Amino acid sequence: MSQLSRNFWRSEFACRCGCGFDTVDAELVEVLQDVRDHFGAPVTVTSGSRCAEHNRRVGGAGGSLHLIGRAADIVVEGRETREVHDYLAGKYPGRFGIAWHRAFVHIDTRTNGPARWDY
Repeated sequence: MSQLSRNFWRSEFACRCGCGFDTVDAELVEVLQDVRDHFGAPVTVTSGSRCAEHNRRVGGAGGSLHLIGRAADIVVEGRETREVHDYLAGKYPGRFGIAWHRAFVHIDTRTNGPARWDY
């Protein structure tokens, strides 16, 4: 197991199908560490890297950034997902992909401009 930051381990980002795919973008880890530090609470990665097969099974987009380790769906212990979404959108107004879902917040480190959406 390799530690990626003070609070995150590579295994937390591994594809949930068990295939071993665990690529993760360093900038994504930095953003998630910032979320952890800001809220002072554990951040759970509910979906990180995904192999193509797993991405299809869960209904992910064909061009999903989860496929290249540049996206994560997260929850922050004790915080509403809207609060986490609003923090990220406010901190990174011109960057990244940030989406709200009642059960999680999606964050990706896209470089082709910001994107915002709700599930």
